Amino acid sequence: MNISELLKKQVEDSYGATLAMLDLVDETALDWKPATGDNWMTMGQLLRHLEHSCGLIAACFVANDWSVLAQFAESGGEPDPETGLLPASAMSPCENVAAARAAIEADKAKALAAIDEAGEERIINEQGVAPWNPTPRTLGFNLLECVQHLNSHKAQLFYYLKLQGKPVHTGTLWGM
Repeated sequence: MNISELLKKQVEDSYGATLAMLDLVDETALDWKPATGDNWMTMGQLLRHLEHSCGLIAACFVANDWSVLAQFAESGGEPDPETGLLPASAMSPCENVAAARAAIEADKAKALAAIDEAGEERIINEQGVAPWNPTPRTLGFNLLECVQHLNSHKAQLFYYLKLQGKPVHTGTLWGM
């Protein structure tokens, strides 16, 4: 098995578990967020973020073109001086669960297409940087970090569902 195949397997597994958890999302609870703490996304904002959390970024790495990200610029808040990130309150929510599902499925297709477009040689040898991190890394490492980003928010979705009392367990998180 080569790096491209491993990345594709990770994409399939991560999106599979994410999409399965969408079946548990209550359409009437898209405004829900944890009751304690600060700067939480609502369920709708989290689903919207999942719509573009891997495939879109993977395509940007492969094309070395980040111009598409301008359309996702959020407004309504000042960036945190430490992290440079906008507050969750500035993020847009999804339209509904069905629209989020369709967009997440499209993002999965983008991720798989990006891996295919890159090819094994580029994945192993090509160096690139992300706009948020000037450290050069191989394309394969950057694509793996795209999947890790999806996995982080997949885990967030899992815990949102758990906090809402939905029937989730470790197998749900891992797509079993």
